[in-house]
Amino acid sequence: MDSETKEEIPVHEEFVLCGGVETQVLKCGPWTDLFNEQSVNRPKLLIVIIPGNPGFSPFYVPFAKALFSLTNRCFPVWTITHAGHALAPEDKKIVPTLKDPNAQEIKDIYGLHGQIEHKLAFLRTHVPKEVKLLLIGHSIGSYIALQILKCAPELPVIHTFLLFPTIERMSESPNGRIATPLLCWFRYVLYVTGYLILKPCPEKIKSLLIRMGLQVMNLKTEFLPMNILQPFCLANAAYLGGQEMMQVVKRDDEVIKEHLSKLTFYYGTTDRWCPVKYYEDIRKDFPEGDIRLCEKKIPHAFILRFGQEMAGVVADWLKDNLSKI
Repeated sequence: MDSETKEEIPVHEEFVLCGGVETQVLKCGPWTDLFNEQSVNRPKLLIVIIPGNPGFSPFYVPFAKALFSLTNRCFPVWTITHAGHALAPEDKKIVPTLKDPNAQEIKDIYGLHGQIEHKLAFLRTHVPKEVKLLLIGHSIGSYIALQILKCAPELPVIHTFLLFPTIERMSESPNGRIATPLLCWFRYVLYVTGYLILKPCPEKIKSLLIRMGLQVMNLKTEFLPMNILQPFCLANAAYLGGQEMMQVVKRDDEVIKEHLSKLTFYYGTTDRWCPVKYYEDIRKDFPEGDIRLCEKKIPHAFILRFGQEMAGVVADWLKDNLSKI
């Protein structure tokens, strides 16, 4: 897919009120409001990307665009940002949440359990019940996706792809052993340092630094991820990360066994968050599952340089599922 084709794909940025928190949603494709769309034009399937941590949706735009194109532009691809990981610009309209009779106040919404409830609230209030769902979880997004299946079996999820899934033993992983003390013991030092350095920094300087960073990474997205240098958003990402280290310990074999037929796991060969041993262990415990090891040396943070390649891998898997829609 060439660069001209990428530019033709519409991506709509929206901030919705979800669980009482302004939430950034990037919608790839011509559909922006599935409720008001005429039934004859409404897509039968919505592909939802649940990001890793930090959950900055703009980084997923190249991946979403490539996936939308490779699936013949038939189905919308939406990426939902984690609660507290994005702040709406002052002039941005916030779309109110539709009334949900089952809606409850989400406690600790910036924590791991709260983020799961946050995604459930979005799917229940912003997606029509007749629209089927295909979930793509990346990193901790895989853990959240599994919990969605566990907590909301009524949702019409036809398949779930778990990319580089951090669903167990996070603190024991090579990166986890480094991240755990930083996120759990020295988190407040990170908070103070971030505020002291970033808070007084002019927005123009932040914008310049982000543009330079994107250029170095050769990452093209029309949505500048300004929140990556917002102390509030970084603090929430660190808070979520600390809970991940403490709470993502034992693999939830019960939910995996129950939904195994509609799960695809994709592990990396160089992944320091979920090493090859985790792949070997889950393959041993679930030999009949669709559990794969990357043959392309795609890294855990594929969104930075390998969005096109990862989209190609996922699109190939989707062919069998999409033919049934």
